[in-house]
This record gives sequence, C-alpha cells and structure tokens, in this order.
Amino acid sequence: MELIKKYFPDLSDDQYAKFEQLEALYKDWNLKINVVSRKDIDEIYLRHVLHSLGIAKIQKFKPGAEILDVGTGGGFPGIPLAILFPETNFHLVDSIGKKMKVVNEVVEGLKLTNVKTTNARVEEISGTYDFIVSRAVAAMPTFVHWTKGKIAKKSQHELKNGILYLKGGDLTVELRDYPKAEIYELRDYFEEDFFNTKKVVYLPLKYKP
Repeated sequence: MELIKKYFPDLSDDQYAKFEQLEALYKDWNLKINVVSRKDIDEIYLRHVLHSLGIAKIQKFKPGAEILDVGTGGGFPGIPLAILFPETNFHLVDSIGKKMKVVNEVVEGLKLTNVKTTNARVEEISGTYDFIVSRAVAAMPTFVHWTKGKIAKKSQHELKNGILYLKGGDLTVELRDYPKAEIYELRDYFEEDFFNTKKVVYLPLKYKP
C-alpha cells in the first residue's frame, strides 16, 4: 500500500480503501483458485497493482471512456485501473472461466460499479473502445489480430485511440512491423528494480468497421 501512496498521493479515501482491500480479497480467493503465483501474492502491490497502474502514467482515462482489458487473468490491469478511474468504464475479458470467477468476486467485494466482465475469447466481443489494455498475453501481431475492429472512431484523449500494452524485455523483433508504436520505460516513472525491464507499449490504431 505504501507504494500506491508513494506514486499516487492524491487518491480519495475511498480509492485508498479499495486498494487496501485488494490484498485480502486476492489472498483469500487465491487459496481457492490459484490465479496469482505464491511469490507474486506476497508482493501483489509491486508486481500486479503498481505494474497495472503504469498505464495510468502514460494516459489518464477520461470519464465515460470505454476501456477493454483483454486476457485480464486475475483482473490485471483492469481492476487497479478501474479503482483509479471510477468514472471510466472497463470491460474485462478472459476465456478461462475460473479466472473470471475470481475477477467477479473481487469486483463484487470492492463494489466496483464501473466494471463489466465477460468469460469469452476477445474475438467474440462486440463493441468499440477508446483503448485496449493488457499484460503480455501474446506477441503484438497476434494481439492486434485478436482485437481487430474494436477501436472506436472518435479519439477524446491526448493519445489517439489504440492499444496500451504492458510488456517486458527486448521488443525489437516483435514491433518491427509497427513503426508507429511508442515504448515508455516504466523505470522512468517507478524507481523499484522490478520495473527496470518493464514497459508500456502504445500502438495507435485506426477505426476499421
């Protein structure tokens, strides 16, 4: 929790309370359905919550914006972002039912009214979104293919609509076909060693009906 306060000092009491509840909710549910590794559950604020919030250092989401979290797993990055942006709408999608059960329980436990969840493959989802967020569920070409046709036409943020993707390591080969991709190093925003190789990849995408 100290990490959250360190980098996001202006949150409301309600937001801090929700972030504080996260650990107990995940520890409880992780005993029943393992969605976070044992090592990571002890460092959930560093490895999951703050990592997810790295996206917010690149783009703050506006009220009413629509965000799709693809392959949300245990609810990352969608749930921490939904706490941070309570007036933004988040749609969390994963094809694995047991992971979505945990996500649903955490969303309910936190009383997050701005989160919708769907247990499905992203290709089965209809609708368009300002941004698509995710944490390294596939190589960029595969991810772009999965999410084709899901970007909204009108941009309302500083960045044009597109993908905000949490990735690590050397992305030279993966991004060679995407000259418009921009890489933001999370070590420029967070000083902990965990973020030394972590990045947010931003890829603007055009609306395609």
